[in-house]
Amino acid sequence: MNKNISIGVVVAVVVIAGYFFFRSNEIITPPKNSTIVAFGDSLVQGVGAREGHDLVSLLSMEIKAPIVNEGRSGDTTVTALERIDTVLVHDPGIVIVLLGGNDYLRKIPKETTFQNLHTIISKFKENNTRVLLLGIRGGLLRDTYEKDFEDFAKREQVPFIPNVLDGLIGKDEYMSDQIHPNDRGYAKIAERVAPELKRMLGNLVIPQK
Repeated sequence: MNKNISIGVVVAVVVIAGYFFFRSNEIITPPKNSTIVAFGDSLVQGVGAREGHDLVSLLSMEIKAPIVNEGRSGDTTVTALERIDTVLVHDPGIVIVLLGGNDYLRKIPKETTFQNLHTIISKFKENNTRVLLLGIRGGLLRDTYEKDFEDFAKREQVPFIPNVLDGLIGKDEYMSDQIHPNDRGYAKIAERVAPELKRMLGNLVIPQK
């Protein structure tokens, strides 16, 4: 093997290993308090799941702490922005944001959707609230939101879980209807979200109630 190629391979391995080492050992500054709010549409509300098997309930059980459910079926980024004060009144340390699906269904321009998301996230940041952004699929045959969500999360500098419905849509074992998961589907989403939520909590001690 060419010597230069060998050196290049070694350097690449070291860089990659270093990234994961520091990622796994980085010091996480805890949020300002232990209050967590989930803010979004029917996927946050838990449509399609039995009581206690929705996403918010499952995440709450996983982190062993309460999470306030501020999900409302039918919300777009427009209507969610109108009721953002119902979230801010909790003065959360962390807010989980899951919006955009209804924007796509109602043909709200993509630019409007992401501008509203920017405004929502900005209001939370002004309150010193950390945001965990959950991506949603824009389209059944092709995901027209995928790149937009990735670029948006980078610009906003917020933790991001891409397309939470990935691998679920179209599979009866995970969906209660075309757009809402069932118990098993929400469990899959919770598995994707919980590790990042725990990372954001860092070493914060959550009071047991």
